[in-house]
Amino acid sequence: MSTVDLTAADFENTVTGNDIVLVDFWASWCGPCRTFAPVYEKASRTHSDIVFGKVDTEAEQSLAAAADITSIPTLMAFREGVLVFSQPGALPPQALDQLITAVRGLDMDEVRASLAAQ
Repeated sequence: MSTVDLTAADFENTVTGNDIVLVDFWASWCGPCRTFAPVYEKASRTHSDIVFGKVDTEAEQSLAAAADITSIPTLMAFREGVLVFSQPGALPPQALDQLITAVRGLDMDEVRASLAAQ
């Protein structure tokens, strides 16, 4: 599966309606965003069980503000509707693969218990 463009209208349904969702917040004028784009696209074709979303921060300014995006690219990972990772900066392919492996390996019962305790 290739990447999908996300908007404010479909963001929440995408995040809550899929097991694992990665979201790349980007802009066309951003050099690091353009560097990361092919890495992200390639990973989307390799990991067809994961939704790879992209949010154009210029077109979706309210969504970027709601997600508290202050630097791009920012990559977020959601598992079962829960934000489990958020970090600005372009990841190299190996780091993206490590992140995907880590997100897949999460014990979501533990994550939810930890969040409830906070």
